[in-house]
Amino acid sequence: MKYFSLNNNSPKVSFQEAVVFGLAPDRGLYFPESIIPLPDSFFQNIENLSHKEIAFEAIKQFVGDEIPETELKRIIADTLCFDFPCVPVEDNVYSLELFHGPTMAFKDVGARFMSRCLGYFNRNDDKKVTVLVATSGDTGGAVASGFLGVKGVEVIILYPSGKVSEIQERQLTTLGQNIKALEVDGVFDDCQDMVKKAFLDDTLKHKNLTSANSINIARWLPQMFYIFFAYQQLKKQNKPIILSCPSGNFGNICAGIMAKRLGLPIVHFVASTNANDTVPRFLEKGNYDPKPSIATISNAMDVGNPSNFIRIQELYHYDLNEFNKDFSSYSFTDKETEIAMKDIYTKTKYIAEPHGAVGYLGLKKEMKKQPNSVGVFLETAHPIKFLDTVEPLLGLKLPIPKQIESVLGKEKVSVKIGTYEELKAFLQ
Repeated sequence: MKYFSLNNNSPKVSFQEAVVFGLAPDRGLYFPESIIPLPDSFFQNIENLSHKEIAFEAIKQFVGDEIPETELKRIIADTLCFDFPCVPVEDNVYSLELFHGPTMAFKDVGARFMSRCLGYFNRNDDKKVTVLVATSGDTGGAVASGFLGVKGVEVIILYPSGKVSEIQERQLTTLGQNIKALEVDGVFDDCQDMVKKAFLDDTLKHKNLTSANSINIARWLPQMFYIFFAYQQLKKQNKPIILSCPSGNFGNICAGIMAKRLGLPIVHFVASTNANDTVPRFLEKGNYDPKPSIATISNAMDVGNPSNFIRIQELYHYDLNEFNKDFSSYSFTDKETEIAMKDIYTKTKYIAEPHGAVGYLGLKKEMKKQPNSVGVFLETAHPIKFLDTVEPLLGLKLPIPKQIESVLGKEKVSVKIGTYEELKAFLQ
């Protein structure tokens, strides 16, 4: 399998090169040269397959022969060491809970898969790789956990000061070893811009920089896995399936559309956003006009210029009419999100955190147009990560899960920066 840059001005590369480089020299995101649909028999028999078997079939064409089959299966088994339940919330509405991993966020899947791929590629190499990653919330903790102690890998995480929850911050600033945190005076887009700039800085080539954001194919592609798992659990409903993703950098929904290109029968996708409404405005007006990100209670989605949207455009052949066939995007305010969280809890006792509530709102809006469908929204992180919002709003006290308890007593260690020059000085 070869990968090409979506800016179309760089050479094609192998899976390993795409993982190690992260971003193409022309600043484009890598994209697979071909997507071969899985056979119908795979979907007909999917309820009889294990998660590991499903994941292997979904990912193997994108890895090719660069990782031996037995080793790829080991990486997948090590990645998928927790559950992905579809929990009924109300009639025909399910929450796909993606927070049962070590850092209680969906990004555990991509971070674990990528770290183990890099570990395999570095198995006989003394050359150190530097993973440079920006986070708006959960990416940092998942990457820190996934890469902790991985041979030959140094991890540097940039996060916006004061704009992640206390638990999210502790998960990325307390582990030590090969993990370092940079606290940026700015918003997530500033962090992401610094990371992209560093990749293209020739004076930093000696650092062998790569990214563990969803711009990296080894972080992004495994996010298909749990979209397949959702279908496996809902197939017996024998109804059209709508999937709603709370969307920031648009990695999950992009992975879902990739899964559909592989043959997964999801009839409609909903990109549910908070006040950062670049994509809903694009679908309405046909003009992609990113704006600086706005701080909201669903902070992991505070992205003004979502990186993965160009991959979605490629999947829809840059054709707005193609988008409209099976893709919608809606924006919701913090007030609407809070009301939804209260309503869900009052009616069902299900505790949705702000991101999941945005996903729920988008799902319900689309299901009004398709009332005979079954819908699933992604709960991308455990409510404990947003206890300052969840507890007072719902009038409850959340128990502390063991995954979170382990970091609460540790000392925060971070370096404050405000400019790219300061990042560059830190790296050098």
